[in-house]
Amino acid sequence: MFQRPGMANTYSQLHVQVVFAVKGREYLISEKYKDELEKYITGIVQSRKSKLLAISCMPDHSHVFIGLSPDISVSDLTRDIKAGSSKYINDNKWFKGRFAW
Repeated sequence: MFQRPGMANTYSQLHVQVVFAVKGREYLISEKYKDELEKYITGIVQSRKSKLLAISCMPDHSHVFIGLSPDISVSDLTRDIKAGSSKYINDNKWFKGRFAW
């Protein structure tokens, strides 16, 4: 539960599931890096004051179930997850070429 600042006894509980695919639905997320990617995405969600409730990265897409802070929009958090994780994958050179969701 998140309490909005300045609003005594007012709570918001927002849950959202976001599913996004690897560009071209290519099978690029290998089992070797799955746990590392899930931990990295968890960090992005937590840094945006939201709670990661469940995550599953598949070879060609990812499911992320989030307890969303009312201070951030779904689209902004999704953008941050996709941009941050793409940069992380590319910076670590998990495969040849550029990774994109």
